[in-house]
Amino acid sequence: MSGRPTRHAARELRRRAGRVTILDGLTFTLPPGRFTGLIGPNGSGKSTLLRLLAGLRAPSSGHALLDGGDVAAAGRRAVARRLAFVAQDVATDVDMTVREVVALGRAPHRARSAAPRDHEAVERAMARTGVAALADRSWPTLSGGERQRVNTARALAQEPAGLLLDEPTNHLDIRYRLDLMEMLSAMDVTVVAALHDLDLAARYCDHLVLLDAGRVVASGAPVEVLTSGTLRDVYQVRATVREGPDRRPELRLDPL
Repeated sequence: MSGRPTRHAARELRRRAGRVTILDGLTFTLPPGRFTGLIGPNGSGKSTLLRLLAGLRAPSSGHALLDGGDVAAAGRRAVARRLAFVAQDVATDVDMTVREVVALGRAPHRARSAAPRDHEAVERAMARTGVAALADRSWPTLSGGERQRVNTARALAQEPAGLLLDEPTNHLDIRYRLDLMEMLSAMDVTVVAALHDLDLAARYCDHLVLLDAGRVVASGAPVEVLTSGTLRDVYQVRATVREGPDRRPELRLDPL
C-alpha cells in the first residue's frame, strides 16, 4: 500500500447543478485507516460526495481535502498513487481480458513497462477478490457482479492508501457481498463507501456519515447514527434498534 492511510475532510463543500443544490455546505473529517459508510436515501448526494473526495468533480464552492490539501489542486497522477476509486457501474465493452483490466490499476506507478512488482500486485488483487479463475476471460462476457469484483481488483492492484467505492455491493450475490464487506473492514487503509444496505453498514462500518437532501444529518459510530428517531426522520420508516455484539446496532425496519 502507498504509505499511511489517506485523510479526508470537507470544508463548507457545495455542489450545484444549474439551480439544483446537490451538496449544501458539508463540513466533516473522516477517521483515517477506518471504514466509513456514506448512507442516506436516493438523491441525498452520496455518489457526488465520493467523486468530490476523489477529485473527479470540482465543487461549486468549498473544499474537499486529501491529506490536508485541496484534492482539486493536486495532480491526477499524484492522487492516483494514493487513492483508488471504484465506480458503481462500468459500462465500457472494451475487448480486454480480466487480467489486463486489473493491470490498469498499476498505471499510476509505472514509468514505461511493467515490473515484477506490477505482476505480483495484479495476481494478488485477483486472488483477494476471487476473480483469479476469470483472468483470461474477456471483459464484455462478464456479468454485472463479475465486473464489479474485477473493478474492485483493479483498485486493489493500485495498492492505494485510500479506497473510495460507490455502491460496491451492487450486482453482487449474497456470498460475494459479505466477502467484500469482510475484506473492506479488515483493510489497513482508509475506506469510504456509499452504501444503501443499512444492515451491512451497521455490521461492518467503523464510522457513518448520514446524508439527507445534500446535508449531513449525523456522523459517528453506527450506534450513534442509526437511531430510531433519526431513521424515522430521514427514511420515513419505523425503526426498532437494539444493541447487538460489539455495540453494533441491529435494525428492524417497518413502514410507518
